[in-house]
Amino acid sequence: MAFQRKLLPSTSMLMAFDASARTGSFTAAALELNLTQGAISRQVQALEEQLDIELFTRIKRTIHLTDKGEVYAKEVHQALQLILNASLRAITSPMSGTLNLAILPTFGARWLIPKFADFLEKHPDITVNFVSKLAPFDFHSENLHLAIHYGSPDWPNTQSTFLMGEESIPVCSPKLLEKQRLDNIDDLKKLQLLHLATRPQAWQDWFLQNKAKPPTNQGMLFEQVSIIAKAATAELGVALLPKFLIQSELDKKELVPALNLPVTSSFGYYLVTPHEQLTYPPVVAFTKWLLTAAKT
Repeated sequence: MAFQRKLLPSTSMLMAFDASARTGSFTAAALELNLTQGAISRQVQALEEQLDIELFTRIKRTIHLTDKGEVYAKEVHQALQLILNASLRAITSPMSGTLNLAILPTFGARWLIPKFADFLEKHPDITVNFVSKLAPFDFHSENLHLAIHYGSPDWPNTQSTFLMGEESIPVCSPKLLEKQRLDNIDDLKKLQLLHLATRPQAWQDWFLQNKAKPPTNQGMLFEQVSIIAKAATAELGVALLPKFLIQSELDKKELVPALNLPVTSSFGYYLVTPHEQLTYPPVVAFTKWLLTAAKT
């Protein structure tokens, strides 16, 4: 029993260690937890003595996690998040709570947000916080429940649920077609090709799928769908874009297919859920709603 107590440090020790590990400073941890720097230092030292291991190396006024400390910090943070979520579920109604969702900026702005009022109407007790993400991130350190990911279903320690594939088509301004008739792929090569930074190989794959040699000129590069769509409507060239992300421009005839030759990506959109969040009621509710929205 005494050995078990040694392996179960107090929550105050663990919170002091977790904050210090995340911020890299006893002072910053003290500010976060509204304690003194000395109190944080003593809590961490007591934790080290109880476990009989060194969690930080201390050089003058700086601290650095040891190898053991780095592993322990990650697992302690996950454990504290589980306790926090369990407590939140215990004090709220079964289907209420907070949902922290990471979304791709363009997917969110052009597909998810226009539909999202329906989810809020059906689940008024769930508060949703959105985080726009393009770069890789860690679910636990950023306290996220879910993420919408484009690519392959290869995120470790998670469940990836397929939402939809992606079909892209070459599009341009209708005015450009009036000036330059496009009857075949060779005609297309005479125009400026506009590239999307998140899909740098898209045009090359499109030409190869249509058994044509890709042109040697690079063309202009754009980081966002909204900007490259504006460039295409401004007659700057032809863009190869996911059809469902430019449906508004197609409906308004601001963009039209340059050639009726779509290409299907080998990647897809996935809802990524950490294993420990699969039964969290707001996650269950959002997953059910999103899968229905994706089908329609």
